[in-house]
Amino acid sequence: MSAQPRTAPVQPAQYGQPLVGSSRHVADDPRDILARPLAQTSLLDAVKDLRRDVEKTGFPLEIPGIKEARASRDRLVDQLGEHLVPRLTELSAPAVVVVSGSTGAGKSTIVNSLVGAEVSTAGVLRPTTRRPVLVHHPLDTELLSHHPVLESVTVVADEHMVRGIALLDAPDLDSVLESNRESAHRLLEAADLWLFVTTAARYGDALPWRVLQGAVERGASVAMVLNRVPPNSLPTVRGDLLGRLRENGLQGSPLFVVPDLGPHEGLLPASSVAPIQRWLAMLAGPDKARTVIGRTLRGSLAALRPWVDELAEAVQGQADAAAAIGAVLDDAVAVCVGQGAGGIAAGAVADGAVRARWSELTAARGPLDRVVAAKGRVRGSARDGRSRSARIAPLVDDLAHSATATLTAAGAQAERSLRAALVAPDGPAGGPSVEASWATGSSRRSAADQAARAWTAQGVRVVRAALSVTPSSDASRRARRRRKAERALGDDGLAAIALAAAAGVEEARDLLVTLIDESGGQAADDLRADLVARVGAQVALERSAVGEVLADPDLADDAASRLRLRLAVLKGLT
Repeated sequence: MSAQPRTAPVQPAQYGQPLVGSSRHVADDPRDILARPLAQTSLLDAVKDLRRDVEKTGFPLEIPGIKEARASRDRLVDQLGEHLVPRLTELSAPAVVVVSGSTGAGKSTIVNSLVGAEVSTAGVLRPTTRRPVLVHHPLDTELLSHHPVLESVTVVADEHMVRGIALLDAPDLDSVLESNRESAHRLLEAADLWLFVTTAARYGDALPWRVLQGAVERGASVAMVLNRVPPNSLPTVRGDLLGRLRENGLQGSPLFVVPDLGPHEGLLPASSVAPIQRWLAMLAGPDKARTVIGRTLRGSLAALRPWVDELAEAVQGQADAAAAIGAVLDDAVAVCVGQGAGGIAAGAVADGAVRARWSELTAARGPLDRVVAAKGRVRGSARDGRSRSARIAPLVDDLAHSATATLTAAGAQAERSLRAALVAPDGPAGGPSVEASWATGSSRRSAADQAARAWTAQGVRVVRAALSVTPSSDASRRARRRRKAERALGDDGLAAIALAAAAGVEEARDLLVTLIDESGGQAADDLRADLVARVGAQVALERSAVGEVLADPDLADDAASRLRLRLAVLKGLT
């Protein structure tokens, strides 16, 4: 991104003069956001709304680029909260000039020398600046009282400080302490102007230029101090530095040169920092300070657009990844339902206790022994039917228990399959983070038991429906057989046989067809289909459990639209 327009550079008349131009704040310039109070208010509201939504933006899925997206969000929150909101809230507050640079650049000495007093610790031990120091004139105290940066700095009010400017001595950008590095970068977000200090030996380091490139991208105003320059190397170093400034879009930035005085303690001679002092004094005037503030504001607001666009794209990437994960899970669900249906068709529910019970019921003198005579006649009275129903009832309990176990197993298998799909080597991006956030459901067994009981309860209804079907032929004979079957076994007994047939006991199906006709076979098929549907519901229960993770608002299809809406409002105001 190209740098925002800055003051035009001019060649210094003598050694140590700053490369500064002149600019004038035109209060009636229609492009100047500082000249429109109503627009300022609307802009402040828009920036506050944007900050709130950016703060709420989460990235639940660990997908490629997520680390960068989170870092970008955090930097954007800092920029909005530490600089734009406080600056738009109090445009008359002093311009915050953050003095930054690498270890040993002499930042604290420069600050002390500019103020004319030891306000910030300077020395050879590193890191020297452990807690940032902000220096301002006592009469600016009230104007700075609400600035958020005050929460993390040591504040010094000194009468030597020019009004309208607050100098902030930041920790080293490359400090050995991570907390110092983080503090330095955060404080730069709060700056109206960066006063970047480097040395003849360190100006070529990569880190400062990466930071300065970030300033260009944010549209921040930057000035450079080249400290400790040996006189004999000044032309070469200054020329090289000016070239680097041009290459990095900082050709309009003021450049100050502080000569190398050799080993020394305390403040620098006043003449060494006089050009910087004069420049700060020039900026301290209300018109000039507003020019710097306005330039940085315009640059920062312009820089927000691609920044927020990039963040919105990252949010959309989360939504797209969530949709892809959902599709993979749906495919896995279909496989699980098919496997469950295949297991039921293979007689999984009939295995074990159900078959053993059926053998007991059909054994000699069992309730189902010779219920159909050799010539196909149904034997038994209504009294026999009540007795047989009671003796057959345990079969229904066995079927319920077996169905519960089958449904529970289907749910457990579905969870395993879904988790495996999420973490597979060729699985969807973000799948492992969903799997890690998915808590195993504790209600699976309870849901399976309820579903199994509901299934067995369908037996009587389905059998009655089958008995009510009009026979296709030989109606009178079939109707008599059905009435005899009802008397001999009762609705509950017939339902138990139908359920056993649905579970996979083929002898039960044959008996049911004999007792009722083909409608009995259809009843068994209907009950089996109902059980398959309940397997699908049990699998869907597992899918819904993982779906709760994907139901995060930050993964919604329209999650990015909130940020884009805020950006559209900002574009309209700027």
